[in-house]
Amino acid sequence: MLPAPEIANMKGILGLCVLMLFGFAPEKLIKTKITDGITISLPATLIPMTEEDIVSRYPSVRAPLGAFTNADRDADFSVKISATQWPDTDIELAAKFFKAGIHNLYDRVDFISEGIQTINKKKFIYYEFESRVNGNKLKEGERAAIFKYSYVQYYIESGRTLVFAFNCPKDRKDQWQETARAMMKTIKVK
Repeated sequence: MLPAPEIANMKGILGLCVLMLFGFAPEKLIKTKITDGITISLPATLIPMTEEDIVSRYPSVRAPLGAFTNADRDADFSVKISATQWPDTDIELAAKFFKAGIHNLYDRVDFISEGIQTINKKKFIYYEFESRVNGNKLKEGERAAIFKYSYVQYYIESGRTLVFAFNCPKDRKDQWQETARAMMKTIKVK
């Protein structure tokens, strides 16, 4: 029989192992309608953004079709229509173009995975990556670099390109990565 302190220590280690195994499991997803013809399953922790959130995060003449955030407002998911249009048959060229565009948005990009995948009988271009935007050393409050984890998918159809994007701080990647991957595999476009 082991002494009581060793048993307590073993219980603590076992508890940590269980937390490590199940602590970052994907959240339960709920089917969510974005617009007529577009649905995705999202975790209940992502709620629709307020008008103020949308204006501050997506300063563009094109408002997103749907935008969601968590309670901390640091994990976001959005669906937008890209200004770029491609012929349906040129998905490989579009993939190269979008990858170059991602490189232009950040000071550093490290791709985790990328490619073309079929989801619900539709082909999507996808990129999963970590990014860095360098801070501005001359401006107070903007000196620190910004590190993000992102998963972005593009769906090209005649007349429009849909962009499905999830991002969160890089230090929250372990919490969100499996959920983001699971979400993106539930997209349905009619």
